[in-house]
Amino acid sequence: MFTVSRSTARLLVIAMSAGLLVAACEHDIGPAGLATITVTPNPQTMALSALQPFVATGRDNNGNLIAITPTWSVVAGGGAITSGSGLFTAGTVIGTYTNTVRATSGGISGFATVTVTAPGGLASIAVSPNPGGTTTGGTIQYSAVGSDANGTTVPISPAATWSVVAGGGTINGGTGLFTAGATPGTFSNTIRATSGGISGFATAVVTATIPGPTLGTAATYGILAGSTVTCVTGGTINADVGVSPGSTTTGFPPCTITGTTELATAVALQAQNDLTTAYDALVALPCNTVVTPADLGGRTLAPGVYCAASSMAVTGTVTLDGQGNANAVFVFQMGSTLTTGTTANIALINGAQARNVWWQVGSSATLGTGTTFRGNILALQTITLVDNATMLGRALARNGAVSLGTNNTITLP
Repeated sequence: MFTVSRSTARLLVIAMSAGLLVAACEHDIGPAGLATITVTPNPQTMALSALQPFVATGRDNNGNLIAITPTWSVVAGGGAITSGSGLFTAGTVIGTYTNTVRATSGGISGFATVTVTAPGGLASIAVSPNPGGTTTGGTIQYSAVGSDANGTTVPISPAATWSVVAGGGTINGGTGLFTAGATPGTFSNTIRATSGGISGFATAVVTATIPGPTLGTAATYGILAGSTVTCVTGGTINADVGVSPGSTTTGFPPCTITGTTELATAVALQAQNDLTTAYDALVALPCNTVVTPADLGGRTLAPGVYCAASSMAVTGTVTLDGQGNANAVFVFQMGSTLTTGTTANIALINGAQARNVWWQVGSSATLGTGTTFRGNILALQTITLVDNATMLGRALARNGAVSLGTNNTITLP
């Protein structure tokens, strides 16, 4: 016969109890250390009777992935689900069913919310532009487009209400016009448009305002040259013209100057000194974007400082987008030449103004035949306008000549 002492019996009972406790604890924490289950997508908007596969992801307490094979169920209505696959079929009653999709493994569960909408009912809102960009104090006009659960565009009713949720500025609650604050930064999903419990979001990128240079006494000049100014015929300069240290102009008349002419005078010298100060200020600005390739044609550009180590060109049209800010500044820095192609165009949209566009040219600039140019050229050497090229801006050359062909016009911005 096998006998057990009282003390030994007590040890066996304790050991067995501990074993049962461990087994129970192991059962409670789930298989392989499972701590959480996340169900995606969550939330999900669906049309009546539409299908949506859900996915369950398991993790341990440290966030590590745990392989699971969950059992799926519906706990708050809204439709039916295949227990083994997670394929959910929306029901026939519209509404929002909070935490209705459940995935369970080893006593651990995760949930997802489903909103069932009628075909044609508003299911989502898309906000644009996303992201939107402006400088401090500038504005962005946001708009909202509604879609049903099938992706078809539908009216937003009631009209969207606009709000800011993550800073960056303020917004008109009725129109969606955003005004940036004084702090630069990227404000993710800060713009919200809401209608009937459905919201759409967009990001606002606010950049620091770029300081444009001060032209001083050079501001009244449509042309300022270091050596001479020449014009073939039909040219009109709707501004002052100055030359220093040179002292000559050729072709006036038949070309016309509506302002005053200063040739080798103290006034012209001061204008050249102020031009040099402005030129150096442009050179000193830090570059935001290196232009590669160095042809700006075909692009739409936001405010900023754009640079090229050597030459820069414009073939076709480059569009400068002020993004609703009338004070938006555009600076183009180039180490050597600026050349525009035939009928090239510097187009301005959304509040951009020619007076805030600056072209710092390391050697010489040539505006091709029929170019429509907007902005101020500050060149170290020469500036040439080929036939029928027009400028809303200034042609300011520090050391060389400014040469006009036939039918050129320059008007101050």
